[in-house]
Amino acid sequence: MSKPKITDTLDFPSDLNITKSLFGVGTVGLLATGVGYFLDHDQFFFSYLVSFSFFSSIALGSLFFVMVQHLTRSEWSAVLRRIPETFSSYFWIWGLFIIPLLFGMHSLYHWTHADAVAADPVLQGKEPYLNTTFFIIRQVIYFALWSFLGYRLYSKSVEMDETGDWGLQTLLRRTSGPGLFFFAITLAFASFDWIMSLDPHWYSTIFGVYYFAMSFQGLFAVLILVIFFLWNNNLLTNTIQKSHIYDLGVQMFGFTVFYAYIAFSQFLLIYYANIPEETVWYLERLSGGYEYLAWFYLFGRFVIPFVILLPKGPKSKPKVVGSVAVLILVSHLVELYWLVMPVLNHHGFHLNWMTITSFIGLGGIFLGLFFYKFKQNKMVPINDPKLGDSLNKH
Repeated sequence: MSKPKITDTLDFPSDLNITKSLFGVGTVGLLATGVGYFLDHDQFFFSYLVSFSFFSSIALGSLFFVMVQHLTRSEWSAVLRRIPETFSSYFWIWGLFIIPLLFGMHSLYHWTHADAVAADPVLQGKEPYLNTTFFIIRQVIYFALWSFLGYRLYSKSVEMDETGDWGLQTLLRRTSGPGLFFFAITLAFASFDWIMSLDPHWYSTIFGVYYFAMSFQGLFAVLILVIFFLWNNNLLTNTIQKSHIYDLGVQMFGFTVFYAYIAFSQFLLIYYANIPEETVWYLERLSGGYEYLAWFYLFGRFVIPFVILLPKGPKSKPKVVGSVAVLILVSHLVELYWLVMPVLNHHGFHLNWMTITSFIGLGGIFLGLFFYKFKQNKMVPINDPKLGDSLNKH
């Protein structure tokens, strides 16, 4: 098989030094948020959790995407696969940023209060799972597994670039098969730990799928925006084509519907059962100003994307798809805020400046790590045998 002909440069330009700027912005944002800790430490930890959950969801969505592409031997995505490979390659660094949350468990999680557990039979029943030691152990397990999978898939893909050894595809598939199984379990329990256990009396058996649907829908939006960034800097303009944006738009539409199905299923079951300890969770989030956030993300990540992306024509227009991607990402952040903040601010919606600075801080570091890794190797997996089909099938 002849090597596909690519006219674009495949090396990230050294003069496009965005990494230092992102790390600088991230550092300033985290320092500003750190100052806020001394003003209101509870608000600090809740704001940090929202931002951490947001960027972790993008990395987790990336890891799932890469494993699915390898397992299904997908051709269409080969040309853009290096982007999600990179996002999922630095879990071993990103995992360090959960440490502030471990120090803030007493502020975040009611079940860490010994007096509350002693007075509450429900918390006593959940104590074998909801206890500080086991919580920390689980976080170590999650990030160890994700780090192994992400780095292995990335490093073997890069090795195939360097050696041209197509036999590595078999190794990538064999990693992805069991990897998906353990990924599904750990992602579900991570969402239980980070978000659902904020209110230990409430639970949803599909909350893990709910967080996954949010994450994967958000990932497609991020992939589209990263490609636009590359195009705006005259990178991969002939390699990643409009037809690939169309494919991403189709995927984003599909997971918009899947997200809505899961979110509505969770709401409908609780609404229909009408059990007080379950309905109170939604009541807190549909009053005090939080209902406006709910309406915003309902329209922002389902109604508007569904209406726009349903016909074929808009998905063929990159600017339209890009605008929808921005709306979905903003709605993704708003929904995570809506999930987390009512636990702290019971009496109504209140936007604190630390929510903004923590997002800027963690976002700068997260994207800085991405571009730092992205520029180290080719922006496209040049020796992947599926690359030619990915380039020429449209």
